[in-house]
Amino acid sequence: MRFSVRAAPATEFNAQLDFLVSPVRETRHDAGDDLLTAGLGRAGLRGAPVAFIHPAQPTPGEVRRRAIQMSWKGIAWLQAHAAADTYGTLAPVPGREYGAFARAPGVHDTHRVLAQIPDHFDHRARCLLVAPASGSRGVYGAIAVAGAWGLPRGCAVVYTDKAGGSGYFDSASNTGVALDGTRAQAGSTPLEFEPGSPLAGRDAVGVKQAHSADNTEADWGRHTLQAARFGLAMLERAFPAEAPFTPHNTRIIAVGISNGGGAVLQAAASDDLRLLSGVVAGEPNIHVEGGRPLYDYATEAALWLPCALLDPHFDSAPGARGNALLTASGAARCATLKAQGRLAGSSLPEQARNAWEYLRAQGWSEGALRSAAICTAFDLWRSVAVLYAAAYARGGSAPMPCGYHYAALDGHGQPTPATASVRAQWWPDAAGVPPGNGVGIIDTRQSPPDLHAPGLVCLRALWTGADALAQRLRAGVAATRGGMPRAGLPVLLVHGAEDGLIPAAFSSAPYMAAARAAGLPVREWRVSPAQHFDAFLALPGFAQQYVPLVPYVHAALDALWAHLAQGKALPDDAEIRAVPGLPPTPANLRLPQ
Repeated sequence: MRFSVRAAPATEFNAQLDFLVSPVRETRHDAGDDLLTAGLGRAGLRGAPVAFIHPAQPTPGEVRRRAIQMSWKGIAWLQAHAAADTYGTLAPVPGREYGAFARAPGVHDTHRVLAQIPDHFDHRARCLLVAPASGSRGVYGAIAVAGAWGLPRGCAVVYTDKAGGSGYFDSASNTGVALDGTRAQAGSTPLEFEPGSPLAGRDAVGVKQAHSADNTEADWGRHTLQAARFGLAMLERAFPAEAPFTPHNTRIIAVGISNGGGAVLQAAASDDLRLLSGVVAGEPNIHVEGGRPLYDYATEAALWLPCALLDPHFDSAPGARGNALLTASGAARCATLKAQGRLAGSSLPEQARNAWEYLRAQGWSEGALRSAAICTAFDLWRSVAVLYAAAYARGGSAPMPCGYHYAALDGHGQPTPATASVRAQWWPDAAGVPPGNGVGIIDTRQSPPDLHAPGLVCLRALWTGADALAQRLRAGVAATRGGMPRAGLPVLLVHGAEDGLIPAAFSSAPYMAAARAAGLPVREWRVSPAQHFDAFLALPGFAQQYVPLVPYVHAALDALWAHLAQGKALPDDAEIRAVPGLPPTPANLRLPQ
């Protein structure tokens, strides 16, 4: 790998790249260290994490290779028995990367943008994919979605972490993450995130989405559109003789899943410069009129699902049985809800049944609830609620709502200064939502027998209550409400019918209803049986019950490209009835042609 750092270019279209707040870092990646798999190939991606020769001080190349590997592992189903072409060929794609820090107007902190330009870029059919990361992942968080489809076809791909990511700031060592992914002291170089003032606690860890004082989700659309402009500018840097690169001569497709899907839909609604040629959104976290925002149903699930999981409806749900701790915590939660007057029933089975019926009455489908069981087993609902409460409240370095904070933990779960080797793994390994990778949630309100209930009740009250903090949080949520795409912009949605993290009934269904009412060219493929996490298909019971969703996102990109480049009609809405199986063959997946 070779790299250089130069200022961003000024071009006719991108004369004002004033959102960049760092030099552009350019790196070269050949077959042994390529753009798509960092030279690891399919076997290496699914293998053991890339080792650092010096664990406390990995090189930028080692950190990049591991970040790409862990981004693939977090999104894709890479098991040996999966079909070889489930996510494309994964052949080496040599080329160049261009990375920088950027800032949206009026916000405190930066987001990353990173363009990958393959050597075999298709100069005759210019194509740029814009890919915001899924969830709260780092800048490579959409590589299995956008890179896997675009890079082998000769498209350039530009990513953004949309001001999320795992550029954690460590108070104990006063370090954060530099542009090259390595740890650096505050003040020595621009960092991905540095709190505006000291965090409480000697061992406190700062997470940008929670501690930046920005409502990052409200800016997802702007992050995505800035990434598109950055991608055009980097194409001009790579091929100056062919400049300018503009939306008039380069097809720009925005694609993302989960939070990335919400980001591309936000971009579609605010594309005043008409940058985008089309949009593909998979399982989008989008909040529109008539739907429910993530904070609402995540805090609801965090409170009610542990009790509901004891009901026989979950007997065949992967992850819901065989865990004594989950069973005990579920019984304690039923008792808590009963004591608070929220739940009827004189016996535990009655209480579990009533909790299940309560969630069904709130709009959860049976399929969504079954696949949501694993989110409870992994404590994901609480993790999301803690992070998003701080993000929407926009408190910055002030104490997080409801007595929570993040800290490095030792092997016994106690706060302790993180070692240099642990800190070095945060950026490539973490998903941006603690706990994990040596960073934990400290809950100062926890109390037996239902340890997490006091904090969760507090988090839920921020949605249902009327005090000043609750009003501030709800105002933050309201600022994230999405709109409809600009007139004439083709949009394809793909959603799993059994998605239990971002249920379609709360997100894509109301979005589609509004789009249809407005007569917009928005299409949807609803896939059954598909849940939210392709990577979970490697867990016991999942591949036997569910199919992966990302191949349908790739098929939607095929259909959109045929529409844009060949003039074919957009595909119709579809209810796709797939058949789980090992390996997941095209015949089983029933991919639209």
